[in-house]
Amino acid sequence: MGQRIDIHFLEILSSKICHDLISPIGAVSNGIEFMTEMGDDAGSEGLDLVAFSANQASAKLQAFRLAYGVGGADSHIKPEDVYLAIEALISADGKIKQDWDYHAPLGVVKDEFGFDERTPAYAKMLTCAILLAIECLPRGGTLSVTAQDDGSTLVTATGDNAGLRDNTNAALSLSIGTENMNPKYVHAYMSGLLAGYHGYSISADDSAEGQTLIYFSKN
Repeated sequence: MGQRIDIHFLEILSSKICHDLISPIGAVSNGIEFMTEMGDDAGSEGLDLVAFSANQASAKLQAFRLAYGVGGADSHIKPEDVYLAIEALISADGKIKQDWDYHAPLGVVKDEFGFDERTPAYAKMLTCAILLAIECLPRGGTLSVTAQDDGSTLVTATGDNAGLRDNTNAALSLSIGTENMNPKYVHAYMSGLLAGYHGYSISADDSAEGQTLIYFSKN
């Protein structure tokens, strides 16, 4: 991989994951406490809160597992699996929608016998790219995924005030020192690390107003 991962980076990545999970998990705890205190008078309110928050925590864990976990590199994981994981993640507030065909031949290549097979770690890189695209939509918008003629995949984030966070491209290219790492672009840096490790390239561009383009391809 050619890039040393230091403790500071791991601490920030862990902090980001914990920060994203603490709210729904805390809400589960609050819901259980409410139900315990109210007893039979709790009605369905406490149960609804627990169920909603548990689903949110589960959705975030699934997305993190696909993006950061070893299992996400399995070539048997399909774009449909990524779509469903992201849908669970964004469906709560409804600000972001997905508009892409997960049955399209995304990441499919021909093996030596001419049969279709999926590029290893494709689902992992797709998840990383979509999570990065979500970060580019502070006011909501639409996510789309399309295969390009050159073999790359394009993830497009379209919405009001869409745009990359500062230093995102520097983080994607691993040209930013981990001593200067910030939680705002730790995911971009991790995406760059994973891309290099699995033999991909990834880049982003937001030169078009209201739209951010994220490309990734197998080297």
